[in-house]
Amino acid sequence: MIEQGQTIPTATLSELTSEGMQTLTTEALFADKKIVLFAVPGAFTPTCSNAHLPEFITLADKITAKGVDAIYCVSVNDAFVMKAWGEAHNAEHIRMLADGDASFTKALGLDKDTAGFGGIRSKRYAMIVENQTVTGLFVEQDKEFVVSRAEAVLEKL
Repeated sequence: MIEQGQTIPTATLSELTSEGMQTLTTEALFADKKIVLFAVPGAFTPTCSNAHLPEFITLADKITAKGVDAIYCVSVNDAFVMKAWGEAHNAEHIRMLADGDASFTKALGLDKDTAGFGGIRSKRYAMIVENQTVTGLFVEQDKEFVVSRAEAVLEKL
């Protein structure tokens, strides 16, 4: 599993924008920026939709006021699902990034196999990344939702 002080691995993520499907490298997403990244096991799932994403939406202004350039949400879903999920929650201040094949999640070592429920998914976590280096890492224990909450991350900034 990635650790604080390590560099974000090279990978690609997808984002569906008004300009169409975008394929983005981690270098482009994280170079020369301070980013708060949070990951969820699945879009439109209960805790993710009822608490995790909404909390980051509510606190986005306070997070960016701490010198954060952008907030990214990542899930092992496709870009169409991530766009629809973001639109359903009015998440215009959060970039909704898709890790469709879980390659980014696996490279981080933050994948989990949910078997028949959904296959390979991401663990629930948040991190602070400064110029591609992880400066804060907050990984939840299975079925918990404490350390990756927006309020907890805001306290660490």
